[in-house]
Amino acid sequence: MVTTTRAERVSAAFVKIADTLVDDYDVLDLLHALVEESIGILDASAAGLLLVDQYGELQVLASTSEESQLVEVLQREAGAGPCVECFLTGTVVTVNDIRELGDRWPEFKDAALSQGFRSVHAIPLRVRGRTIGALNLFGSISGALSAEDAAIGQALADVATISILQERAIREAEMINDQLQRALTSRILIEQAKGVVAQLSNVNMHESFTRIRNHARSNHLTLHDTAARIVDRSLTL
Repeated sequence: MVTTTRAERVSAAFVKIADTLVDDYDVLDLLHALVEESIGILDASAAGLLLVDQYGELQVLASTSEESQLVEVLQREAGAGPCVECFLTGTVVTVNDIRELGDRWPEFKDAALSQGFRSVHAIPLRVRGRTIGALNLFGSISGALSAEDAAIGQALADVATISILQERAIREAEMINDQLQRALTSRILIEQAKGVVAQLSNVNMHESFTRIRNHARSNHLTLHDTAARIVDRSLTL
């Protein structure tokens, strides 16, 4: 039987994750791989990852089990729990024994205990002082993560943060490229329309553009659409 050391398992996990970081990678698939690898490496019973949306609300993006997803949804909706505090403070939040929470986070406590969880370790997804979510590790037995486990957990959270920001950057870059391309295409079309109006109305190019813009504004049309109609002769100014 082939055995592997802990260091080898950690290295293999990061190699597996790195292999998914291709140009057209699926960020959700990557995040699911992260939470799955984290429970194997850190001996957690379940793991889940929450990310803040554009409205400032935490949303579950990846979970290794229906149980952990249920707990995370409950604590998000209740507005309180280890994950929520981790996100709000940007610091690690550890609950060594959920049974000893007392009156703190009662909704989370009841939900977690009902699913067999006894401990939780919430790690912030943070970059340049900004927290965008949290990685949560649930344990079926009480006890804190060791310093080594905590460091590995933070490294996994950092990889998640980098991958999310990279995906966002790619989408934003694509959007900007699309906008620039449309602007260039529109500019060419407008130049053609200016030529048509100038020729048919015997005016200069400046006056031609003024007429096109005035028509677009008064009829709540874009310059692009107005120019397209002029070029295809469905509109005459």
